[in-house]
Amino acid sequence: MPDRVIILGAAGRDFHNFNVYFRDNPNYEVVAFTATQIPNIQGRIYPPELAGLRYPRGIPIYPEEELASLIGKNGVTQVVFAYSDVSHEHVMHAASQALAAGADFRLLGPEATMLKARVPVVAVCAVRTGAGKSQTSRRVSDILRRRGKKVVIVRHPMPYGDLVAQRVQRFATYEDLDRYDTTIEEREEFEPHLDRGTIVYAGVDYAEVLRQAEGEAEIILWDGGNNDLPFFRPDLHIVVADPHRPGHELRYHPGEANLRMADVVVVNKVDTAKEEDIETVHRNIAAVNPKAVVVDATSPISVEDPTAIRGKRVLVVEDGPTLTHGEMAYGAGWIAAQRFGAAEIVDPRPHAVGSIRETYRRYPTTGAVLPAMGYGDRQIQELRATIQATPCDLVLIATPIDLRRVVRLEVPAQRVRYELEEIGRPNLEDVLGQRFG
Repeated sequence: MPDRVIILGAAGRDFHNFNVYFRDNPNYEVVAFTATQIPNIQGRIYPPELAGLRYPRGIPIYPEEELASLIGKNGVTQVVFAYSDVSHEHVMHAASQALAAGADFRLLGPEATMLKARVPVVAVCAVRTGAGKSQTSRRVSDILRRRGKKVVIVRHPMPYGDLVAQRVQRFATYEDLDRYDTTIEEREEFEPHLDRGTIVYAGVDYAEVLRQAEGEAEIILWDGGNNDLPFFRPDLHIVVADPHRPGHELRYHPGEANLRMADVVVVNKVDTAKEEDIETVHRNIAAVNPKAVVVDATSPISVEDPTAIRGKRVLVVEDGPTLTHGEMAYGAGWIAAQRFGAAEIVDPRPHAVGSIRETYRRYPTTGAVLPAMGYGDRQIQELRATIQATPCDLVLIATPIDLRRVVRLEVPAQRVRYELEEIGRPNLEDVLGQRFG
């Protein structure tokens, strides 16, 4: 009899692990996915069009809170953990639940889940959400394109809508973003690449995504999500570390695995971190991966009009994942508000509406800033309502996209931008030139 399996996930790594390892494997029967982190994903099914011939009715998705009862009701023999940016303690609590309910607990490693491309792959990953992957990916893309390489971005999955329609997504224009009904989180990752004229792929079935992407690329740039491992086998593996959270590089899954696998570790934000925290990160890199090339970098902050901030009551809107499962209390917007002389940073938490209020409850480490949550039309409207209810003179938008494109604001707004700049040598130009010419 095949092992009966439940996959614990968050609509990304879980689907990928199923597609590449379990879907056509007669030794296993996946009876359910469980969902966490992503609103409204539970109660749905992984559709039969993606699940394959062995699953003609698809695979149900349940809340992770039901794990113990699902194991008993379905005779489950294996629980597979398949989501990212959680503490090692969190992983072991899930393991303890599975073991106590009578199932084995399992992690699939990169050798079992990475796909091999026909063209070179550069992977940009991280030890935590919010470390600076996005600006590092943009920097790598810019360097390779200046060297005459045709770069295609493949982004870690964020399939929160119609999974069949999102099987393979190709983004070349803003109209493509509208066509696929992308969320704010997706737009934050895609738009900066589109602004540079770079094609972006994403989806659900990454074997098919890879087949299409490698058909128009000289180099594929894997733009990772959270602190997850790459889905494609990298020829160069770049991992970003954050000295604002020293020690996290050894305490979170699978960020520590990324750190140990890395060819290059970018220690970002050294301009705003404490010297002792930077030293801690450097020591930890040397302890677990002494062969890695270490690149120090900054993420300098700029705004459209610094004088517009001085003396104002400012509402800061930050990148959502950085504040939520990244556990940061603030981001670039908070730093910009302080640096450019805001009279007050207004706390939006008393004015939060609906799912935004629930986000603060679920992620209590979030400070007096507003996470740019927007997983659907309703949540976008609740985000707008929270902004409208917060008494301020100016909204400071520190998300990677211009939030004004998707949320209508009644008060003036300024954007905060940040790009990666390396300090000293070797830098990313040196590393990429040596590897790819």
